[in-house]
Amino acid sequence: MKRETKFILFTVFGFLFYAIISSKYFASLYVHLDGFIDSGIVSYLLTYLVVGIPIFGALLLLYSLRDIPSSVGLEKNLSQGMLVAFVFTLPMLLGYALSFSFNSEITSHSIFVGSIFAAFFEELYFRGFLFGLIFRNTKLGFIPSIFFGAVIFGLGHLHQSTDLMTLIGIFLVTGLGAAFFAWLYVEWNYNLWVPIGLHLFMNLHWSLFSAGDNALGGATANIYRLITIFLAISGTIAYKKSKKMSFEITKRNVWMRAHS
Repeated sequence: MKRETKFILFTVFGFLFYAIISSKYFASLYVHLDGFIDSGIVSYLLTYLVVGIPIFGALLLLYSLRDIPSSVGLEKNLSQGMLVAFVFTLPMLLGYALSFSFNSEITSHSIFVGSIFAAFFEELYFRGFLFGLIFRNTKLGFIPSIFFGAVIFGLGHLHQSTDLMTLIGIFLVTGLGAAFFAWLYVEWNYNLWVPIGLHLFMNLHWSLFSAGDNALGGATANIYRLITIFLAISGTIAYKKSKKMSFEITKRNVWMRAHS
């Protein structure tokens, strides 16, 4: 089997099995585990790990155990990723603090589940694994590599909708967000901690100040979110130019790469 074909098949089927298991059994598995462990935070962590077994299995078939962290970008600079992400999300933090009341009902459980675990595992599974393995190891360009994951990521948030317009809005916001996180992942030298950190802080700031009931949010909340996205994009471009670093995503590899 050719290397490129192997990566596409193992990555796509590994992710599909994960997606099926997660959609059908995540909630019931969490309840079952929590009945034994009686710790919501630990139970959620274990549930994310268990439903991710197909992904970890695919990684073991494609890489040696010691090479798995580098294959998805987890061996990169953690402190750099968190610092960059925090700076980029300051508009959301400051804007929400000025515009919304503090969410007094927030708990450590909701922070871990909605911000830390969601950011880490979604970026690991969607960006590091599904998008990253295909883009880094095949001839498929950025758009083909991101399309499948962006659609699935958007569909995964549709349960938050209550009407058609909200449904469309959530799909567009989360789908475009997936492409945005993938772009950051690539341009920061495949440092997965950058999109993890950005995802984490954006979710956290949103929750801390009751910015919205779903991923779509209102006009004021989205103004600050758009400023954060603009700052992340412009900040990344400015950083790379200041370091005289070439951009990874160009018109030459938007659709197809010259080599894998």
